[in-house]
Amino acid sequence: MPADTAAPGPEQAYFDALADGRFMLQHCGACGESVFYPRALCPHCGADALTWREASGRGTVHATSVVRRRPEQGPPYNVALIDLEEGPRMMSRVETVAPEAVRIGMAVTAVVDRSGDDPVVVFHPAGGGA
Repeated sequence: MPADTAAPGPEQAYFDALADGRFMLQHCGACGESVFYPRALCPHCGADALTWREASGRGTVHATSVVRRRPEQGPPYNVALIDLEEGPRMMSRVETVAPEAVRIGMAVTAVVDRSGDDPVVVFHPAGGGA
């Protein structure tokens, strides 16, 4: 039986890049829009002309919320919607600052966090400010 030589699907390709420490976005060659969450067809124009590009990592906090837990479950953390410089919006966290210090309009920079079981994109305040 021949080996499967098919390329990984878009989601797997995204997570493979994260595992290598790279934050990648898809870019549509037909309409020029950037795409996030990974998919097979451009959500803007329907074309299948999607290629991968390294994200700039720059973004702005669009919205944020503090998640509070029982003390035995761990400290509070934030959940934020980040408008990426390339256009898409993604959900993540802003780290290295108190959850209450995250503000709408705050400039942030993406970091691939590979400390857990699965790599994730988190954000730090731009300029490394705490």
